[in-house]
Amino acid sequence: MIKYLRLLLLPFSLLYGIVVILRNMLYDLGLLKSRQFEIPVICVGNLVLGGSGKSPVTEYLVNLLGEYKIAILSRGYGRETKGFLYADTHATARSIGDEPLQFYHKFPGVTVAVCEDRVFGIEKLKGDHDLIILDDAYQHRRVRPGLSILLFEYQKLLQPQFVLPAGNMREPFWGYRRADLLVVTKAPAILNERQRRECAGKFSAEAFGKLFYSTIIYGELTGLFTKETFSKDYLKGKTVFLLTGIANPKPLLDELNQYAQSLIHHNYPDHHSYSQQNLSKLVEAYLQHPAKEKIIVTTEKDAQRLFDVTFKELLLNLPVFYLPIKVIIEKENTQTFNQKILKYVSDTARNR
Repeated sequence: MIKYLRLLLLPFSLLYGIVVILRNMLYDLGLLKSRQFEIPVICVGNLVLGGSGKSPVTEYLVNLLGEYKIAILSRGYGRETKGFLYADTHATARSIGDEPLQFYHKFPGVTVAVCEDRVFGIEKLKGDHDLIILDDAYQHRRVRPGLSILLFEYQKLLQPQFVLPAGNMREPFWGYRRADLLVVTKAPAILNERQRRECAGKFSAEAFGKLFYSTIIYGELTGLFTKETFSKDYLKGKTVFLLTGIANPKPLLDELNQYAQSLIHHNYPDHHSYSQQNLSKLVEAYLQHPAKEKIIVTTEKDAQRLFDVTFKELLLNLPVFYLPIKVIIEKENTQTFNQKILKYVSDTARNR
């Protein structure tokens, strides 16, 4: 059914693609203006709707560039507010979005802000910071970042893809040529030569020197309210109630199935704004299940939406944990990848 629906939508994808191509041409020719800044600006983005691992890569950059005074600027997808806002102690996922709230909780020394207009946001931030990381801004052509990092999820990269609305691509695949670094995310920990050739074959030969592979690793279970931590072995023999509102929960399912005795998945769309009914359904299923050893697990991104005061009473006395992730660049190319980023920031900051 979905296959036939995609076929019906192909004419609209053609029209959408033409509009996007013309828009990009106008920017490339200078007929539409892009703003470049003296301050180092790093853009992390992708070509598709949904998660390609932008948040873990943004966190990787923060850890790599920790000696600088950093600001993260995001649109704040899914927020119920408009305009420029700083993340602060009053911020919620509803006011600034789940991913910016995650950055704010994780990096107290980093400024986190949201704004639909990235040019305006950079103007507000540039005077007090050494560099700005733009989260999910590759298609925001009004800004010309000094360094663009474009992400491709391994499994999706190897599959046929179409532009919206028949597919999930925001622009045609050749848009990758604007990027300075290409990162294949969620790749197998060990890539064989055939897999590398399949990935590299999607790009032109000129992209070879800027193509990198990464995988994700899961951290320790962390209590939603208690912040106590346990290794994933803590899940052995337990029934896991998994709550997700992310684009692709499969890697997490694969990870948890290595440990849990059984897994009951409450799955929602990416950036889903949980309702009281959603959480009541989860809690009721948990309480009624006969297993003696059971636990509720969610992602770090989803956890930001569960801090809402309306959910705290429901969840406070239950064993609710989130599982953080981080990205690892393949070992043999980690130094090269890091040096490209560090050199850009150092050179730009010095010239500034």
